[in-house]
Amino acid sequence: MAKVDPSLVAHLPLFAGFTNEELEEILREARSSRHPKNSAVFVQGEDAHSFFLLLHGHVRAAKTTPTGEQIVVRYVAPGETFGLAMAIGLTQYPATATAVDDSVVLAWPTGAWPRLVQKFPALATNTLQTVGTRLQESHTRMLEMSTQQVEQRVAHALLRLAKQSGKKLDHGIEIDFPISRQDIAQMTGTTLHTVSRILSGWESQGLVESGRQRIILREPHKIFVLAEQSADSGSAR
Repeated sequence: MAKVDPSLVAHLPLFAGFTNEELEEILREARSSRHPKNSAVFVQGEDAHSFFLLLHGHVRAAKTTPTGEQIVVRYVAPGETFGLAMAIGLTQYPATATAVDDSVVLAWPTGAWPRLVQKFPALATNTLQTVGTRLQESHTRMLEMSTQQVEQRVAHALLRLAKQSGKKLDHGIEIDFPISRQDIAQMTGTTLHTVSRILSGWESQGLVESGRQRIILREPHKIFVLAEQSADSGSAR
């Protein structure tokens, strides 16, 4: 396994406050691995053997419900941690993590977690902050599901993705990883047909440009206005 240069990860939230020597010690416990597009990093229900940091690429975390429905929980961007089951007291992964493009991850064995946090308490603090932020994101999405029309939910989802992984272009902001209309449907609790209808309508208005697993927000401000508008009228859920 190639040694990871601490300077490549020192700026990340997980490692805030650590010296170079401390970082080197923490990184010695990790292994790097490559995951081709569409391959699973781990599977829902599998024993939580490791926790991860994404170095390159993007990962989709999706949960399968007891009735067989798929819900996209979140997308992981480079520099973010995922698979933190052990930090919230779980022994199995609550979702499946899939590389949506060719990705590189760092993985620490779950057994190293108690030892690392005992020696570096800030690691637990930084991880808890990450978990807290994601919990708040989940609450926000639940509120959207229960109070907003589907057009608003789709607008919010696109804005979140653009903020997390947007690439600025001359004619807008591109969501910088492959994403399908089905993925957006699974993020927003609606159907592929409804998402397709909404995006086609927005395309005709010049608000978005979408192709096969590619979406560009041509008018991000107008999408923001749609996201924040009153739910007095609009699409059915």
